[in-house]
Amino acid sequence: MKSTLVFLLQSVVVGLAVAFLVVLLRPNLLPNIGVRTAGQPFSYADAVDISAPAVANVYTKRLVRDSASPTARTRFRISTNFASAVIIDAEGYLVTNYHVVAEAAEIRIQLSDGRVAEPETVGIDRETDLALLKVNLGTLPAVPMGNSSQLRIGDVVLAIGNPYGLSKSVTQGIVSAMGRGGLLDLVTFENFIQTDAAINTGNSGGALVNARGELVGINTAVLAQDSGTAGIGFAIPIDLVRGVVEQIKLNGRVIRGWMGLNPDDLTTAERLALGLDDNSGILLESVYEDGPAFLAGLQRGDVVLTINAEPILSRRQALLIAAGTNPGDEVPITGVRDGERFAVTVIAGERPEIL
Repeated sequence: MKSTLVFLLQSVVVGLAVAFLVVLLRPNLLPNIGVRTAGQPFSYADAVDISAPAVANVYTKRLVRDSASPTARTRFRISTNFASAVIIDAEGYLVTNYHVVAEAAEIRIQLSDGRVAEPETVGIDRETDLALLKVNLGTLPAVPMGNSSQLRIGDVVLAIGNPYGLSKSVTQGIVSAMGRGGLLDLVTFENFIQTDAAINTGNSGGALVNARGELVGINTAVLAQDSGTAGIGFAIPIDLVRGVVEQIKLNGRVIRGWMGLNPDDLTTAERLALGLDDNSGILLESVYEDGPAFLAGLQRGDVVLTINAEPILSRRQALLIAAGTNPGDEVPITGVRDGERFAVTVIAGERPEIL
């Protein structure tokens, strides 16, 4: 009996020793027992395989004034720049940033398979920094479209583009914030996705995709880089892009509502002085002469409390609500003037291209 017990103990010790050596020397032989969050892959290669073929390189040439030339004779030089674009349908439509193609004398698109074409500019929208291009190269690989409204802070995202001319580059990060606006003053309607996925020169117009390879944004800008700033990039949400693209395809431009308001945010001291007991209200610095608000009787110095029965908390919110109306819509507005509440109805017009 004793000898049998000793034999069993020796077998256990030898087995544990062998297992230890296997773990130490050949850990790849062990089954995959790592902790894994439900739905999260160990690799994002599948997402890249799905989306990267739809990301194209953009090369532009511009004539720029040579600042080093003598003032007696103006000279120009050719500036070559690189950026990115995303194929959004198989017919050859691509989305990029407006600033990528603005004032370009020449635009070339290079697809992921190496083919090169000069695209047609279908339409632009300066106020969201978007441009719609088209190439005629047969059926193209379109990126699957996602929904930016379903993004959550902490979701994994991939930025795909042509940074510094390094085509087909992919960086990975997370959604850091949503609805960023009023930080960059790049466009009128800022509603950016903030991400720490690396976005560099040449990424502009490229794809921000989720872990399933679906397009959720168009990479646009980074916060001003200095020694203390890193990992803060911005992308235009695909839900906004989708609406702009549909309007450009339909009308050749984006038609937005306009009420002729030039508002500013109220300070806490101003709210207290006006007797406002909540955070609602914006101050009209002016109204555009002969614009919809002017014709409805709104004046400089009025405080707007609600538009379309929605409490107004910021200048940005008021502009977005106005832009979301259709020309001809009747828009109720309430406010305060000289301590008295008032209500008017503004007939929305079409937002001028340049204000």
